[in-house]
Amino acid sequence: MGLLLLVNGGFMLLASVFSFAYQDGVGLQIVLAGIITLLLGGGFMFATRKHTKEISKKDGYIIVTFGWIFMSLAGTLPYVITQTIPSFTNAFFETMSGYTTTGATILNDIESMPEGILLWRSITHWIGGMGIIVLAIAILPLLGIGGMQLFAAEAPGPGGDKLHPRITDTAKRLWLIYVGYTLVETVLLKVAGMSFFDAINHSLSTLSTGGFSTKNASIAHWNDRPIIQYIIMIFMFLAGTNFVLSYFAFKRKFTRIWQDDEFKWYATFIVGLTTFAALVIYFQADVVLSSSFPMVWGPFESALRHGLFQVLAVVTTTGFVTADYTAWTPFLTIFFFGLMFLGGSSGSTAGGVKIVRHLIMIKNGILEFRRSLHPSAILPVRYNNRAVQQPIVYNILGFFILYLLSFILGVLVFSWLGLDYRTALGGAASTLGNVGPALGDLGPVETYAKLPVAAKWWATLLMLIGRLELFTVLILLTPFFWRNR
Repeated sequence: MGLLLLVNGGFMLLASVFSFAYQDGVGLQIVLAGIITLLLGGGFMFATRKHTKEISKKDGYIIVTFGWIFMSLAGTLPYVITQTIPSFTNAFFETMSGYTTTGATILNDIESMPEGILLWRSITHWIGGMGIIVLAIAILPLLGIGGMQLFAAEAPGPGGDKLHPRITDTAKRLWLIYVGYTLVETVLLKVAGMSFFDAINHSLSTLSTGGFSTKNASIAHWNDRPIIQYIIMIFMFLAGTNFVLSYFAFKRKFTRIWQDDEFKWYATFIVGLTTFAALVIYFQADVVLSSSFPMVWGPFESALRHGLFQVLAVVTTTGFVTADYTAWTPFLTIFFFGLMFLGGSSGSTAGGVKIVRHLIMIKNGILEFRRSLHPSAILPVRYNNRAVQQPIVYNILGFFILYLLSFILGVLVFSWLGLDYRTALGGAASTLGNVGPALGDLGPVETYAKLPVAAKWWATLLMLIGRLELFTVLILLTPFFWRNR
């Protein structure tokens, strides 16, 4: 955790460089926040320097969960010290939303924020996107600490393919791809017409599937420049794809990509859902297009572009918006609400349930029909032409049940705290799935500022649970976890 705070403090100092460069008046305060964080991290490491450097599976869950909480607590310092977000509740909400790549914000006037603070918001996305722990395990061997347990806690569930037998080398390769994509998108957005500052912020948010923008209108600010939106869509798609497949692509192992079941269905879902949404938008042009956004390249292109953008933004849980989809038609509102439960690929920076879990659950459900007719037959669930072990199927079944129960409990608590049913439903689905935009008072053009204080804290808990995929956090709440066995 001390190492994580050192990383956090270093990125704060990086944000202060931009603050000084743009002379936004808060550079010294961000430097102070960075120094405090560095001192805390150094103090933690110094105090524990003589302890046994062995990490068990139980330790991995504790370090990941509390590491995320400590990082979020430290991440509030730039907001609080600069007084850009003086309320600690709001500052913690914004920071947790950043690290969990949810993208929900309490800021009503983003464009009035100092550049250093806006960059810090985007950096919290970028750190949390690939995973704070994945970043740390690339460095942990320098301290003599193994990282497999941390990686398992940080990226639970199926689909955890490794690029290299050593987990540290895997982390380094993932981060190399992550950094490379970020740099390429920044250059492309700059060439397409964004300012350098806007380009780097939106690249940090896109590759992390976060959704924080430097504009009040989000990506709708560039509705008159379709090329910018197409660039962002390409990188949203890549960010929602398993990063292992990107590695295979760079190694020219394209057959590994085409043979991956999850990627095939991920791409199929995107194409199918986009086609469906675009047709609804196009044939409702008098209701949707003319009132929502300019038709720069004609109505059909606008319908296709905004349909594709919003499908990608919700499925990959990025949360960028080009229009208020809840104002289009009631059908599309329900359509996009349902997409909040889909999620991107495993091994990506996207949140949500993940495509692979849906695939295995559907395949297992279909096999149940055959098992009922042939009870003695051995019919394993197959994924990527390999039989899926039964414990993994049970794990996914347990995940679905926990996810559904967490969503229901989230809705009930939001309702109990005073939110209407549309807002409660949307807020629970969005925060648990790390999507960002929701429904009702938390719609795509709204913020979370109006939530009661208790509801904001509840939302931050749902964000954390969803980002660490339920088991990592919820297992800490079970009594048997703490028994000495």
